[in-house]
Amino acid sequence: MSVKLIDNDAFYGFRVRRTVNGKLYQEYFSLKKAGKRLGPRQTRGVEKLAAVRDEELRLKQERSRQRRKAELCFHADGSVKGISYLIKTEKSGTRTPIFQIGIASELDGKIICTSFSINAHGADAAWARAVETYARHKKISKGSKLYKKLSAAMPRVKGAAKKAAAPTKKAAKTPARAPKKAATAKKKKPAARKKVPAKKKAAKKTTR
Repeated sequence: MSVKLIDNDAFYGFRVRRTVNGKLYQEYFSLKKAGKRLGPRQTRGVEKLAAVRDEELRLKQERSRQRRKAELCFHADGSVKGISYLIKTEKSGTRTPIFQIGIASELDGKIICTSFSINAHGADAAWARAVETYARHKKISKGSKLYKKLSAAMPRVKGAAKKAAAPTKKAAKTPARAPKKAATAKKKKPAARKKVPAKKKAAKKTTR
């Protein structure tokens, strides 16, 4: 609640203060009557009145915020406020393209700073994750026109794949085949030589 107890020389009571669409609402609920401070019972009653008024202003503030949300989400050039395309330099020296989110969360009131790697997810999937995170912390419904507008506002990413590359499967090593043994030609045995019978020498008859 934006209800605060003020206790000083000038005023004693509750103050309600909220800003709605740039206009400051500041109202005071006194805990004095005829110059005297109210008792505990009357104080609780005044505090309830202050809380009721604070709730009225909160609802008015929320309605105004919803109407202006589309305007608050985008820069004049159409880019999304709070999501940036950056090249991150890793410790190893590797340059990684990312979508980085830096916004004030409406869920818990904290500053959200996170990023999604384009190399790991691909540009489309990294942007989708960034928009989903952004919308969750800004309380933007996935089915709303604003969500569709955010999804369509992805900045141009040079040199990055739209989709992450599928992991390559390592080819199974096939066992080396044993070299075929060279066929050894059977040596032909030399043909056996036929024994040729020696020619009988003709005896020369000599006549004397």
